[in-house]
Amino acid sequence: AFITFWIAWEQFFHNSEITWPWLTLGNSLGNHPMVIQWYEYTGVLGGSLWILVVNFFILSQITAYRERVYGRIAWFFSDVLLFFTIPFALSLYIYFNHEEKGEKVNVLIVQPNIDPYNEKFSGLTNEQQMDIMLNLAEENIDSTIRYVVCPETAIDDRIWEHQLADNESVKRLKAFVDRHPGVMWITGLVSLKLYEPNEPVSHTARKLPYDERYYYDRYNSAIQVDTLFNLPIYHKSKLVVGVEMMPYPQYLKFLEKLSIDLGGITGSLGTQPDRGVFRSTDGKYGVGPIICYESVFGEYVAGYVQNGANLLFVITNDGWWGDTPGYRQHLSFSRIRAIEMRRSIARSANTGISAIINQRGEVIDSLGWWK
Repeated sequence: AFITFWIAWEQFFHNSEITWPWLTLGNSLGNHPMVIQWYEYTGVLGGSLWILVVNFFILSQITAYRERVYGRIAWFFSDVLLFFTIPFALSLYIYFNHEEKGEKVNVLIVQPNIDPYNEKFSGLTNEQQMDIMLNLAEENIDSTIRYVVCPETAIDDRIWEHQLADNESVKRLKAFVDRHPGVMWITGLVSLKLYEPNEPVSHTARKLPYDERYYYDRYNSAIQVDTLFNLPIYHKSKLVVGVEMMPYPQYLKFLEKLSIDLGGITGSLGTQPDRGVFRSTDGKYGVGPIICYESVFGEYVAGYVQNGANLLFVITNDGWWGDTPGYRQHLSFSRIRAIEMRRSIARSANTGISAIINQRGEVIDSLGWWK
């Protein structure tokens, strides 16, 4: 019963609006991809079940020894070997026999290393931050690159979505891809949607401060800029409780003023119901633009794959963690997602650990903290 209720609680914690699945037991194995290749079939809760069952039989063995029921000791010992060894052996078999699938794509990941506490929202202008990212990309791009990936909220212009094409930062990205034909630039941004006076509004909408006839939503978004200039946009929809959202806003909207302000945008942000996929200009690739916290949710990330993503990009701002285990843990969850989805992942982290992760969950290239 304990194991059943524990797994049920973890499942609930992944799908409720009051959610923090950081502590899911199966996540603790993220830095050991050789032993969790079977997550492809069970997801991360399979790892939680494995840990609980093995510990249950170890505890049962200790209890049998204390109670001097020696016949049960051997029985529980065999159970420990069975339940530990079979998944472990299966994982090793998959690990050493898995072949990377799909066409290779060259990706340039930009880690601008902008301090979120002293530079991102106060010390540097948006233009200066764009200079950093464009210069890094220009210095490192070559003719083989198909994608440039920048972190979460890399553009902090607070852009009205009906004016995307007229924004100066977006125009600068368009000029970059025009200079490098075949390149697509994917980046995070802060965007705003304006509702018409008679248009139904969401639970997270707020009134315009200078004209209360209108409502608008704020989003933590991702956008693709390419030579076609269609500007597809995706809105982050797994939000951090207490920072980007108050749970159940239709009932608790009055608590928004208690949101923690880490700079940038606070209060409940808008979301979207489906997982958007960015298509390449030639139609060969579909990119799932996973924004920060979303990378912690396996079933959620599967929605991108179901909608046609054959590449996964994680864009995040891990500088909030400071030099703590937080940003390293966050990277390990992307390794788990690569195994579960059997998709390569490009991860741009602002600062923290930007990385390229293969379909076996191995980090094959990375850039570390404060670089």
